[in-house]
Amino acid sequence: MQVELVTGDITTEQVDAVVNAANSSLLGGGGVDGAIHRKGGPAILEECRALRASRYGRGLPVGQAVATTGGRLPARWVIHTVGPVYSADEDRSALLRGCYTNSLSVAAELGARSVAFPLISSGVYRWPKEDAVAQALAALRGVPDQVESVRLVLFDEQTRRVAERVYEEQAR
Repeated sequence: MQVELVTGDITTEQVDAVVNAANSSLLGGGGVDGAIHRKGGPAILEECRALRASRYGRGLPVGQAVATTGGRLPARWVIHTVGPVYSADEDRSALLRGCYTNSLSVAAELGARSVAFPLISSGVYRWPKEDAVAQALAALRGVPDQVESVRLVLFDEQTRRVAERVYEEQAR
């Protein structure tokens, strides 16, 4: 399995599934979540509303993952996961890694062979970028065999440089 670090817009990724750093409501929000809902169109929101009306009446729990259509995105599916808010007082890293591993499990169940992830919890949830990358890469080591390639789509060049440094350090 291949892990690739790229800078870009996750809504333009040519993969089977993109992962949405979702709001627990599943009804859209800011950042990656808002961008995916805007570009993917109303079909994504429609399926999210159906999920809220059935299995996730109180919202999607942190670390869990669920899939919807990709709507108008190049990806066939969107896998929604809710990242934890960073806390200096409580270790929530297992929840963050769970976002990646649970999303990969959903991808494998769907038959997705390629998946693109944002750097979960590193935006408004203020997870330190270096540790967010370390947690992501640690979780991605256990990718199911069905998933052949994973892209970590980073918002800007500065974050990509951090990710490349962490990736190199972990490879030693």
